[in-house]
Amino acid sequence: MGLSGLGIFHTIIGIVAIVAAIISFVRFGKIDLTHLSGKIYFYTTTVTALTALGISKHGGFNAGHIFSVFIFILVVVAFWLSVKRSTSNKARYVENFLLSLSFFLSLIPTVNETFTRVPLGHPLAKGPDDPLIAKTLLVLLIAFIAGAVYQYIKQRRITKLN
Repeated sequence: MGLSGLGIFHTIIGIVAIVAAIISFVRFGKIDLTHLSGKIYFYTTTVTALTALGISKHGGFNAGHIFSVFIFILVVVAFWLSVKRSTSNKARYVENFLLSLSFFLSLIPTVNETFTRVPLGHPLAKGPDDPLIAKTLLVLLIAFIAGAVYQYIKQRRITKLN
């Protein structure tokens, strides 16, 4: 696959982040930073975003690096909002959205890199402009929007109960 040591580490930590997010979504309907799966997502996503800055198959600072910086900012702001949990119920809406958005944005380079590398020798996609990647990202965008609406409704019910 042509991955460096940093690339292998980045990939493994990124996979852990994705699995932790999925577990949190299934168990809680959101990435919940008060539970182990949410904490694992936060820390592994932070490490993944930072290690991505040292990786470049196209040379120099590029769109992937911008995604990494943005994802890092999203999870740090969401973490800060989770610390402020006792002061504002409305911050939960933003926290939920930022964590879900960070997950969705993480999937964009993940889909691109996976589809252009796997299976070895005969990747599913020829490059980032391949229609298969575009269709997959469209499905993920629809799932993100549906999930964000679901989280908003669920958070609204929780907020009304408090």
